[in-house]
Amino acid sequence: MTSKDHLIIFDTTLRDGEQSPGASMTRDEKVRIAKALERMRVDVIEAGFPIASPGDFEAVKAVAATVKESRVCGLARALDKDIDRAGEALAGANAGRIHTFIATSPIHMQRKLNMTPDQVLAQAVHAVQRARRYTDDVEFSPEDAGRSEIDFLCRVLEAVIDAGAGTVNIPDTVGYNIPDQFGSLIRTLRERIPNADKAIFSVHCHNDLGLAVANSLAAVRNGARQVECTINGLGERAGNAALEEIVMTVRTRQDLFECQTRLDTTQIMNCSRLVSGITGFAVQPNKAVVGANAFAHESGIHQDGVLKHRETYEIMRAEDVGWNANRMVMGKHSGRNAFRTRLQELGIVMGSEEELNAAFSRFKDLADKKHEIFDEDLQALVTDATLDAANERVKLVSLRVCSETGETPCANLVLTFDGEELTGTASGGGPVDATFKAIESIVDSGTVLKLYSVNAITSGTDAQGEVTVRLERGGRIVNGQGADTDIVIASAKAYINACNKILQPAQRAHPQTGDV
Repeated sequence: MTSKDHLIIFDTTLRDGEQSPGASMTRDEKVRIAKALERMRVDVIEAGFPIASPGDFEAVKAVAATVKESRVCGLARALDKDIDRAGEALAGANAGRIHTFIATSPIHMQRKLNMTPDQVLAQAVHAVQRARRYTDDVEFSPEDAGRSEIDFLCRVLEAVIDAGAGTVNIPDTVGYNIPDQFGSLIRTLRERIPNADKAIFSVHCHNDLGLAVANSLAAVRNGARQVECTINGLGERAGNAALEEIVMTVRTRQDLFECQTRLDTTQIMNCSRLVSGITGFAVQPNKAVVGANAFAHESGIHQDGVLKHRETYEIMRAEDVGWNANRMVMGKHSGRNAFRTRLQELGIVMGSEEELNAAFSRFKDLADKKHEIFDEDLQALVTDATLDAANERVKLVSLRVCSETGETPCANLVLTFDGEELTGTASGGGPVDATFKAIESIVDSGTVLKLYSVNAITSGTDAQGEVTVRLERGGRIVNGQGADTDIVIASAKAYINACNKILQPAQRAHPQTGDV
């Protein structure tokens, strides 16, 4: 049996995933996710877009300083200032990569860049050469390659490979391609470009038509050896190719794929829950691999078949992606050392003893309300603590809600707003509506509620409820999260978290500047 090629997994959850409206992450949250990706043995972690904002720069710098086993990448437009900023952010990386890009499709060159094809070609080569000043590992992307003219695409890619790009990434930026077409494009490029053997061909597919995973896999079947993807398929607009689906398809169908990944797939569920908890983007129950129903069997025929022989209706083992693996159940009798150890196993390292003590106190409070505490509860607990720490302007002090048959629900709460303790009272169509109106009577955020979502973190009537609130003001969208065994309190936490975000000035550049 011949050895198979290595399929490089390039995770862009921290960059493209963050471009989902409302999915912005703090520096510490990015580091937590990066550590989880590193434990999963992801080859390349695209940590952000350093030029986009000071916050993005600091996040990339922090990830670069923390991650040792995976390669850390920063995105840069084909501009000197972008590339220099990325090089600066990655200076402390054990292994760093600069990923630079410029659009090559006629519509982008004419309407967005106002550049001729020759000017774009020259700029692409210059960008790669400048990036090589900082690292030997340079990746180049012709943005909107899926709608670019093939002859020009070949010219650009040949030139950037000659200039030193070790990876050339073909993005389907707007999710326009279909699998046989996209696979054929990758094969044609590899056949027509004279120096194609000197670079790894990569793909970055968007999911506008629901084809991101299918297009990526078609590309791999035609010689691509790097796939750019995200946890849970998070990303711009309809999202990106889902890492878990790419990895498990290649693993499951080794009869068709002449390559394999190096990932520890048992870490997939942990990463999925972590990203979902931090971003507030819940995973739908029927989501492949990581959805709650992914390995559930309702049909009697299916149940009978699985009981007799698992492979009759299951092509993967749930344990192989982290379901029911390493699920240490903790409770009120668990000690500080067991708590610390389990957090470390989940990739959560507290910054100081004071932070650990505060988290342990929260854990004990939760244990008094909930008999069994699972990994998902611990993830939510730490995320909730992080959200509270970020509440610089508004904090919940107390909440009392009255909901009675035949009566209008009302809420009375006390908040601190910029250090001043204030009381708010409101009635509404339900206890949550009344609570939100009471908060608004104090904060007056001027926002519109775009989404309210509740997700039970674990099973059982004593499960924590995880609430996501999406607010919009003046075109700016933020997500807020909160968790508690009391769903109304969780809702209040989520709304306040969103208010704190919307009250802060926007730091990030428009995400479209980094959409490849």
